[in-house]
Amino acid sequence: MEISVNKIDSANAEIAALITADEIDAKIEKIAKQLAKTANVQGFRKGKVPVAIIKKMYGEKLVQDAESEALREAMNDGLKELGVDNAQLIGEPAITKFDKKENGDIETTIKIAIRPEIELGDYKNVIEEFEKPTVSEEEVEEKLKELAEENAELKELPKNRVAKEGHVVNIDFEGFLDGEPFEGGKAEAFDLKLGSGQFIPGFEEQLVGMKKDEEKTINVTFPEDYGSEKLAGKETEFKVKVNAIKDKGEAKIDDELAKKLLPGQEDATLETLKEQLKTQMENEKLVKLYNEGKKAELLEKLVESIDFDLPEFVVEQEIDLAVNNAARDLKEEEIKELQENPEKLKEFREQFREEAKKSVKATFIIDALAKAEGIDVGEQEVMQTIYLEALQTGQDPQKVYEHYQQAGYLPAIQMAMVEDKVLSSILDSKIKEA
Repeated sequence: MEISVNKIDSANAEIAALITADEIDAKIEKIAKQLAKTANVQGFRKGKVPVAIIKKMYGEKLVQDAESEALREAMNDGLKELGVDNAQLIGEPAITKFDKKENGDIETTIKIAIRPEIELGDYKNVIEEFEKPTVSEEEVEEKLKELAEENAELKELPKNRVAKEGHVVNIDFEGFLDGEPFEGGKAEAFDLKLGSGQFIPGFEEQLVGMKKDEEKTINVTFPEDYGSEKLAGKETEFKVKVNAIKDKGEAKIDDELAKKLLPGQEDATLETLKEQLKTQMENEKLVKLYNEGKKAELLEKLVESIDFDLPEFVVEQEIDLAVNNAARDLKEEEIKELQENPEKLKEFREQFREEAKKSVKATFIIDALAKAEGIDVGEQEVMQTIYLEALQTGQDPQKVYEHYQQAGYLPAIQMAMVEDKVLSSILDSKIKEA
């Protein structure tokens, strides 16, 4: 077997091999002999099957196995010559040429991608120091007022008062579709804040003006995109009874509010609440600053300042993804033109190359920085994050996690979490106190 290698750059290489017909024949013979020892063939004792019978039975399969073994040998010999370890490879090797000659010889070329070696340099200084956002006393007081109003005690209004937007009405209700009750359409003593948009459009508005103990039948149409196919777009009626109308009492800003909002601290005072609120608001401002500019700025500067070779096939995969996403917005005739015109398709693909290269480069940089910063995101942390977000949006955490798992989204979520931690860690080191 003749082997020659071509290291295109530090991330891409080619292995060319000439595999002779004699080598393939020798491998067929070897594989056939091994198979003869274990094959069960009617009329022959196990281990006594003639090789000629095995060759006749498994002819084409033996050829394929022999060629595969020869390709693996070519690959391994080529890697040795290149001085590349299997652990350095990215993705599967690509056979870009497989030319079987009339005499049985095979000329082949195998393209490989090598994990880039990245010199990070003084990466923390690609971005300048910046001041941590501050929160004024006025902002804290304004937030306190909001919290006090939100946590003000609900008090039942007199019987002669009518329900208005902002009031909380305690209601019994039952829904009917075509005169029949439907599942999930009934509740008793349910507290509903009018104007909250908690119920389907039109429901809350028809409760405005009702009084305690009043009963009413209201008609609503479920949205076309409603989760239940049985109810989506359907006209229904609800029988409703108002049990009570409540409104919030006076919003007090005192130590009692602090104890209510800081349940784990028995000695909580208004000053304690203000201090913790100020810290929380500063952190929220910092997160907003990071997410709305600083992280993107840092990543862009890292991509500009750190240079290394990129594995071609990874860039091509990123271009494929961009092309597929862009194709969703194309008209049918535009897609047909691209399918029928290779030059047009090539031109279409090329417009995504630079962004694809930046995206791939950023991914490798984040991976290298995560190692440098000692940052890791495990499966358990990914699960906890998904569960928490699902709970906050009122979804079933287990179902959401299983959906992401089945759709293959977990690696992307994990990668996004690593990126967030890496960039935040570098930015945290560049904060200077105001």
